[in-house]
Amino acid sequence: MARVVAGARLHFGFANLSLSHERLYGGVGVAIDEPTVEVLAEPSSTIDVEIRTGETGSLRVDVAEYAERACEILDVSGASIAVRSSIPRHAGLGSGTQIALATLAGVARAHDREARVRERAPRLGRGGRSGLGVASFEAGGFLLDAGHPTARFTTKRPPAGEWEVPAVAARHAIPDDWRFLVVSPDVDPGRSGESEDKSIRTAVERAEPELADRIAGILTRRALPAVADGRAEAFGEAVAEIGRLNGAWYADEQGGVYRPPVGEVVAALSDAPAVHGAGQSSWGPAVYAVTDADRAEAAREAGRAALEAAGVDGRVRIVRGRNRGARVEPA
Repeated sequence: MARVVAGARLHFGFANLSLSHERLYGGVGVAIDEPTVEVLAEPSSTIDVEIRTGETGSLRVDVAEYAERACEILDVSGASIAVRSSIPRHAGLGSGTQIALATLAGVARAHDREARVRERAPRLGRGGRSGLGVASFEAGGFLLDAGHPTARFTTKRPPAGEWEVPAVAARHAIPDDWRFLVVSPDVDPGRSGESEDKSIRTAVERAEPELADRIAGILTRRALPAVADGRAEAFGEAVAEIGRLNGAWYADEQGGVYRPPVGEVVAALSDAPAVHGAGQSSWGPAVYAVTDADRAEAAREAGRAALEAAGVDGRVRIVRGRNRGARVEPA
């Protein structure tokens, strides 16, 4: 039996959505230690999936599909999969890619095969825009992916499996004393599937190239130097600005720079002295902010106060950055 444990990720935004530039997308984000997905896999003559997390039946359907594809890719008879923990779905934390790759890696290890997740992720439908999920599964850290050639992707990505996962353009270890505040409001999930594809296409068709130029400057002159130097405050402010500029691209699709009521949570956190920068991860509703070990408890309180200010319930976590990839080992 094989065991795979992979962490979530925060998605700060894309480097470019304009068709006027050579590279499209280019995800910016960090791997985090919590929440995690844990999958057990063992050889079988059929596909069998057990969900032990209290999730809805849709998770079982998705895992069964990933397991079936993994068995086809690896040319093995089948697998018995047990999901012991999962990342909240469609919450802006990268659940889809992590459960897909964990299933592939588990089936491969159970059958003594090589997973080769980067090569095979497109056949699972992953890495078609952002390469952050795959890179996070592989090695963790702060990540910037290289994006896709604009000439190939235009407003619609190629058919499933006919793309390559974007290369990692930059990776830095996250400093040990940094922490990330993750606030998850109890509201409707973020966009996914066809709804997400439609929104992305619309945003790309309308995207102003000037925003990408501004983001490039923030990345090269602020975010990358800050993580390399270990300056949490400068890093938090830089990635929050990248998020705000991305929100301008999506404003018509999600009802503002941040989707409601995420904007109220972000606004409350922006005034909290215990955190540096705040923003929406991917389509939300997860909200992030940067802090450090010394201010972790004050940041937690700021997260609770932000939920209260927005008039919603939710969960508040203080998590470490994850500087390693998924753990794949015997169970």
